[in-house]
Amino acid sequence: MASVIFEERVEVPLGLTGLADFRRWSVSPDFPETGRIDFLAGTIEVDMSPEDIFCHGVLKAEVAAVLQRRIKDHTLGLLLIDSTRVVCEQADLSVEPDIVFVSHASLREGRVRLVPKASGEPGRFVEIDGPPDIVVEIVSDTSVEKDTVRLPQAYHAAGVREFWLLDARVRPATFLIQRWTPAGFVPVAGVEGRQWSEPLGCGYRLESRGNSLGGQDFDLVEG
Repeated sequence: MASVIFEERVEVPLGLTGLADFRRWSVSPDFPETGRIDFLAGTIEVDMSPEDIFCHGVLKAEVAAVLQRRIKDHTLGLLLIDSTRVVCEQADLSVEPDIVFVSHASLREGRVRLVPKASGEPGRFVEIDGPPDIVVEIVSDTSVEKDTVRLPQAYHAAGVREFWLLDARVRPATFLIQRWTPAGFVPVAGVEGRQWSEPLGCGYRLESRGNSLGGQDFDLVEG
């Protein structure tokens, strides 16, 4: 089968004709182990750029740590970071968001299911099928339009309850929680700088400041 090679590292088969073909490829041994490869409404988007240490990596670690503490303390569900593939057939979508939260309620009620590995081994899963309760994306230099336009549109079509968008390329860093409505994602109302997350039952604000290394440090504050 013919293929297209990106940056001499990612080989995409030309025979992929839709989401079903992409899903089979994404769980095959031929799928690349590095980089972010998403399927958005018939288009395969490949990003092999390394994450910016402060604008992406440090910020993602802070958000994940704060959310994981609340989710674990209150037994709310699953928090997943990187390389967690979210699939939604109704939105023609297969993506690996920066951070994903799936509630126990969504799993119990069947809005979301965990897709088992082909081997059928107990407790082994490869995909999240259905709309997560929260998807978090952090804007990168190489994917500004994707992060701010195409992904929000796709997540809305999939029925994601909340979409969090953060951008640390600017100072101070920006942070926006948006809630699903039939007309599109709508920013939640802020009170004293805090934005309320319904799935987590808590308000959040993001604080950022310069550090001695020339980057930024971050605090995601609950309350």
